[in-house]
Formats: sequence, structure tokens, C-alpha cells
Amino acid sequence: MDLTIAILQGLIIAATPLVFAAIGELVAERAGVLNLGVEGMMVIGAIAGFAVTFETGSLLLGVGSAVLCGMGLAAIFGLLTQVLRSSQVPTGLALTIFGLGLAALWGQGYAGHSIAGLQPLHIPVLSELPVVGPVLFSHDPLVYVSVALVLATAVFLRWTRGGLVLRAVGENHDAAHAIGFPVVAVRFAALLFGGACAGLGGAYLSVVQTPFWAENMTAGRGWIALAIVVFASWKPSRALLGAYLFGGVTYLQLHAQGLGVPIDAQYLAMLPYLTTIVVLVLISRDTAKRSLRAPACLGKPFFAST
Repeated sequence: MDLTIAILQGLIIAATPLVFAAIGELVAERAGVLNLGVEGMMVIGAIAGFAVTFETGSLLLGVGSAVLCGMGLAAIFGLLTQVLRSSQVPTGLALTIFGLGLAALWGQGYAGHSIAGLQPLHIPVLSELPVVGPVLFSHDPLVYVSVALVLATAVFLRWTRGGLVLRAVGENHDAAHAIGFPVVAVRFAALLFGGACAGLGGAYLSVVQTPFWAENMTAGRGWIALAIVVFASWKPSRALLGAYLFGGVTYLQLHAQGLGVPIDAQYLAMLPYLTTIVVLVLISRDTAKRSLRAPACLGKPFFAST
């Protein structure tokens, strides 16, 4: 029983950075912007969160700095793609490469150091429940923030005027512009939200999940977050489910040998990415149905007509 509880706790912790990154990218894509720079924004968030926390001793400042750094890279992407109208795909790839290189340079002096990570909450009564208490009610605050963010995003997209405007921009930016919606401003705001979430997901890795800095510690989680958005059919509730699914695979990959699974480490390391490929292949078989689910203007440049 204790082992099962530990596995479930670890699964939730492993999934949380994916929840943040996926929900941020989902909002950006619902606005019609394909940002392949999620990995770069996550790793910048990871080093910013760790470095600022290490230097100041404040987890709040560290997490806040990670959010701002993620938004900074997203703003660069928005400037290049929405104002200067560069192609979204190569710009996103360049953003990932830039983020990985900048994080490696910034983190040179922090390798081998550790910090006191964010501690779990103790919720009176609920945390003391058998099984359910330690599994659901004994986590750090950011776990609950991630779930609340998914719920808030779902409500925003479905029930608010701002969500309707954002979805309209993603479905038909020309029609949205014709009736007076500021397409570029809406997409820029969506990108900033996505950058903030990616930075927060990266900070979770370095100040909660593994409170130390290691180069390239995101290990492809940004790419998995992109796959989760497609897996979720651009719906927040499904993104949460997908993040926990892929987070579980990642956690099992890391701890399978400790659990006595007789599989070489190289094959286990392939498991999260192999699962990502298999899921994408399975859900992409019906291309006509898939195209109906994706925002119609996803990845398309917008040219304002007078």
C-alpha cells in the first residue's frame, strides 16, 4: 500500500510541469499560433527559478522570475511572428535552440548546487485521510495551482466573452478582424500566457520535482506538452488527463528499474517519447476528423486588410 501511494504521488508530481506547459500551449494554439518553442521557454524557466531562488533564498521570487523569463521569450516569438511576420515553425524551433543554449550558459555556475525546494501542504483533516489524504491532499501548492489553472482556462474559453474572441481569432482571423477584434493583440496575449505557463512548468522541475540545476533538465518535456495538446483535441480537461498519462509514463520510466523491472535503462529512457509517437499516430489516423478539431487558422500568418 505504501508503495502504491508513493507511485501515485510521484505520478502527480511528474505530471504537473506537463500540465502547466500543455495548458499554456493550448491557449496559444486556440488563438491560432503554433509555438514550437515550448521546450526553450521551459528550460529558461527552470534555470531562472533555480538561480533566483539560490541567490535570494526566496521561492516566490524564483517562481516569479521563471514566469517573467518565459513571458520574455514568448514576447520575442510574438514580435517575430505576429509583428514581423516570420514563419512560426522555424521561429519556434530557433526559440527552443536559443533557450537551451542560454540556459546552459546561465547555469554553468549552478551545476552541483541544490536548494530547499517547495514543501508539501498539510491540509487539516483532508491530509490525514487514509490513502486519499497522502495521494491528493499532501502536495505542494503548485500542484493545486495547475489543476485550478486548467479549470479556469476551461471556463474562460467556453463561458467568457474573452474566450469567445480568442477562439474566433483562432478559427477565422480575417472575419475576427473584419468585425473589429484586435487579432495581433489577442494572439500576443495568448502567447504571453503560454510563455508564463511554460516558465512556471520549468520552475516546477528545478524548485520542486528535483531542486537542483542540471543542463537540459527539461529532457524533451516541452515537445511532450505539444503532443498533449493534439492528444487533447485542444480541450483543457483532456489536456489535464493527457498530462497525467504522459507524466505517469515518465515517472515509471525513471523508477522502473528500482521497482525490479528487468529492462535495460536505454529502452526505459525511450518509453515516454515512444508513447508520444504511438499516441500521435493513433489519434491522427482519421485526418479529416482531426482537421475539424484543430483551430482553422492554426499556424497561418495574419495580414491585416484595410
